Amino acid sequence: MDSLYETIKSNSLVKSGNQYKTTDFEAEKNRITTHFRNNGVYFFQPTYVNFDIDTIQKENKADINLIINNYSYQDKDSTRTEPFKIYKISDVNIYTDYSPTKSNAKITDSTTYKNFNLYSHEKLKYKPHAITDAIFITKGGLFADNKTVLTTRYLNNLKIFNYPSVQYEIDPRDTTYSSLIAKIYLTPRKKYSFGTSLDITHSNIQDIGIALSVSETIRNVFNGAETLEASIRGNIGASKDLANPNNRFFNVAEYGIDLKLNVPRIFMPFSTDKIIKKSMIPSTLMAIGFARQTNIGLDKENFTGAFTYNWTPKKNNTARFDLFNAQFVQNLNPNNYFNVYGSSYRALNEIGKTYNTEPSYFNDTTDLIIETGTSGFINNVLSNNTALAPSDKAYQAVKSIEERRLRLTENDFILATSYTFTKTTKTDLLDNNFYLFKTKIESAGSLLSLIANTTNQVENKNGKFQLFNLEYSEYIKTEFDYIKHWELSKEKVFAVRTFFGIAIPFGNSNYIPFSRSYFSGGSNDNRAWQPYSLGPGSSGAKDDFNEANMKIALSSEFRFKILGELKGALFADAGNIWNVFDNVNDEKSTFNGFKSLKDIALGTGFGLRYDLSFFVIRFDFGFKTYNPANEPGEKWFREYNFGNSVLNFGINYPF
Repeated sequence: MDSLYETIKSNSLVKSGNQYKTTDFEAEKNRITTHFRNNGVYFFQPTYVNFDIDTIQKENKADINLIINNYSYQDKDSTRTEPFKIYKISDVNIYTDYSPTKSNAKITDSTTYKNFNLYSHEKLKYKPHAITDAIFITKGGLFADNKTVLTTRYLNNLKIFNYPSVQYEIDPRDTTYSSLIAKIYLTPRKKYSFGTSLDITHSNIQDIGIALSVSETIRNVFNGAETLEASIRGNIGASKDLANPNNRFFNVAEYGIDLKLNVPRIFMPFSTDKIIKKSMIPSTLMAIGFARQTNIGLDKENFTGAFTYNWTPKKNNTARFDLFNAQFVQNLNPNNYFNVYGSSYRALNEIGKTYNTEPSYFNDTTDLIIETGTSGFINNVLSNNTALAPSDKAYQAVKSIEERRLRLTENDFILATSYTFTKTTKTDLLDNNFYLFKTKIESAGSLLSLIANTTNQVENKNGKFQLFNLEYSEYIKTEFDYIKHWELSKEKVFAVRTFFGIAIPFGNSNYIPFSRSYFSGGSNDNRAWQPYSLGPGSSGAKDDFNEANMKIALSSEFRFKILGELKGALFADAGNIWNVFDNVNDEKSTFNGFKSLKDIALGTGFGLRYDLSFFVIRFDFGFKTYNPANEPGEKWFREYNFGNSVLNFGINYPF
């Protein structure tokens, strides 16, 4: 015991010259106890650590004597003391189908694997390594609390057992009474479980949505503690932002099917234990999915597939590596583009009324007919069959409208690899003094381009490589997200969030797919603007769904209690999106160095929240404080009124 203490003595929290603090003494007790119990001292508790504080004949000072007592135990009617012992593990017994109702039932199947003893009342249903990989208590090793905790965490993370129980007892075979038998009791969950959920949602696109999902989970599907989940989902919703020629309330519909297999280890043909140790609780997720959206204008089919590794490098740190994440998006109704993107149609229609010379392109109200009139007029302009010259502003506007139409209606194939790292100091849901840092880097298309170049594939007429007659996307993307909370006093919290993201196209792409781009505005972003209605830059959000490939966002919020469970908040949100290193040439939309930071929009406002314990209902009123799209001299406080405010509804806090 003395030797164990000497190894940590220099790191004592009670130091000469420090001010006296009770918390230091309590923390030192816990530090010593943790060290002893992680090094074999099974019976040690904080009560065995005492401090003798001597202040006699001393002014504003005290001598501290640290006393670590011997082990005290009851022997019949007497109390005895003796030095603490270091305990080793003599056996690790695992009961794989334990139940309190059949604890005395006969063991009918057992096996020994790598010094672990596995027992079962019925036929053993698990491959031994699937269980023992999750056990950190080893035969011949010292007793350690941290190994017990790690074992229960890993076993619980398998999601095939109820919360495990780990118990120790003195080994009667050891005459020195310094050995322990570790007994691990596992109660299996049901192999099959059926689940349903009904959700009412509000999102950036849907004003209201009703979603129903049905799932079936199969545990230990291959006897290796794997979990297979199959789910079917459907959704109907209402959106005022989308084309709705029949004026239906529910004008959004979607259905899909997903299949996920979770393997509680790194699934590779070779061992990765030296890189990602099993103490990091690694797992592999394989997923495929299909979804179909209808009645939203373009209509889409979305095929996805992913092969993902997850692990926890340290406590409160998580890492995720997507070996591949594939997405194929097919637009089913691209001819309906101008019904969906009304602002593009209105801009094209105004130009058409001036320069169109083909009467069949107009309807009775002299508006361009969708699709024959719009496509015919665009072709005439770009083929130089109108009075417009390429140098004319109207010609460039038509060209820009057509480029955006092609961008948003063409099918996308994305094959990406990414790494995500998250670190947080948050201990529980009630912790209001913490920070969270998250970063992600993603690369798409580079592997496909490498294969295309090495196999001497031929580029198409656009100078791009194709896969299955489809130009695949190629880009690199990185993001940084930082959140910090300070608890100023009880029920008063100050919170900030900063975000930066950029996606740079190269090689086979000169723009970022819509599904991988950024937007600004909304209940979890700049709350003074509607989703997709801010930016890019100072362009004034001229499109229906404004997006770009670079984003800066900064938010701060002061939260306080009003009455009972009713809370309030004052907030300020700043940020914008820009185009950079892509095919957009509009100077107002592009980021041109530090001078473009003047286009950062500012929204301020107040919010009301009602805490229902399990979630928070949130209403935020955002006011445009600085609008970079306005003319000089009109940017500050010109729209700071309820008429131009935005009411946001959300669930839980925005960050």
